[in-house]
Order: sequence, then C-alpha cells, then structure tokens
Amino acid sequence: MTGTTDYVPAVTAMLGPPRNRHTDPAAWERLHAALGIRLPSDYRTLVDAYAPIQLNGHLYLTHPAPERWNLGQQIQDKVQAWSAIPWDGLAPDEDPRQLLGVEELRFGTSDGLWPLASTDRGETVFLLTADGAARCLVVEDGEGGWARYDMGFAEWLYRYLIGEDMAGPNSSAFYPGPVRLCHLPMTADDLPEEWRGPERGM
Repeated sequence: MTGTTDYVPAVTAMLGPPRNRHTDPAAWERLHAALGIRLPSDYRTLVDAYAPIQLNGHLYLTHPAPERWNLGQQIQDKVQAWSAIPWDGLAPDEDPRQLLGVEELRFGTSDGLWPLASTDRGETVFLLTADGAARCLVVEDGEGGWARYDMGFAEWLYRYLIGEDMAGPNSSAFYPGPVRLCHLPMTADDLPEEWRGPERGM
C-alpha cells in the first residue's frame, strides 16, 4: 500500500465491522484531562471500534470507558513502572535515549513516552510526544530492545497485522488467514468471546 493509504479503514477491513461496545466521548475527555495530552485520533477511533480486545492472540487494546481493562488505569500503572527503571550505565546500542535523541527518558509527560498497547510477548507500544517533533511510536520488545516508527498508530497496527517487524528486527507476529479477535471478559463470570475477521487473501 502507498503512503497515501488511509490506514483506519484499511485496518477495519481486516478486523471487520466495528462493534463500538464502549464508545463514550466523555470517557476520552476525562482521560485527556487526566493525562494532560490528547491521544491521536486514529488510535481513539480503533480503540472505540473494537476494545477491550486481543488481536491475533498477542496484542491487547484497552478502552477508557469500562472499569475493567481500563486504558487510563493501565497507562497510569505502566507510566509508574517504567518511570522507576534506572537508565544509566546502558551500552549505547541498548540505550533508548540514543534512539530518540533525548538526554532524559520521561514517561507520562508532555515531552515523553505514553504506553498505548502491549502484547503477551512483553512488547509495549509507546506514543512519543517530544516537544517540537512529529509524534511517532516507539516499541520496546520486552528484552531491552527499542525501535522507532515514524507513523501513526493505525499504520503501525496495519503493518503489524500483515506481518512486518513492528517491534524491532525479527519481531513479526504474522498469522495467515483472517485476523483472530477476542473480546476480553468484562466481569469475573464472563468468558472471552472469540471470532475472526473477513478473509484477507493472506
């Protein structure tokens, strides 16, 4: 696909019709007020359409409206955990500050990293909101490796689902055939709801 692709409908075509189970503009406004930033519109659109959900058995997307699998709470918890990590003494090729061109690694600030999504393989997808720079995504692979992707979330998700390396080298999580979707249980008594997206010729 070319650089002119609209990646939100491209992702939707792979995942199937949006279910919009928890769409709530007020929940996003509350989240943005709490964070002090606005999350990207393509990310919000896809989260509203499908989350809370697990895609292809690995990638988790959460939502700001429900109490369980709550995006705001997960962001807060992960910002706290990542902020507690000491970053001094790393080799240059292992230091994310070198990759990002910053002197200090910040989480949950107006010029820092915000966790948007994660996988059961230990990967974390961050939004970088550095002052004076275009927003981009940064992915930590769960083992100390970092990769930067100068694109929006919808493009990153599209490329992730078609099997590109979207968490650094050799990180592909491609599964042929329709995408597998699983709604996450919203109460202790719920069971996961699994289904597949449309055929996609892969």
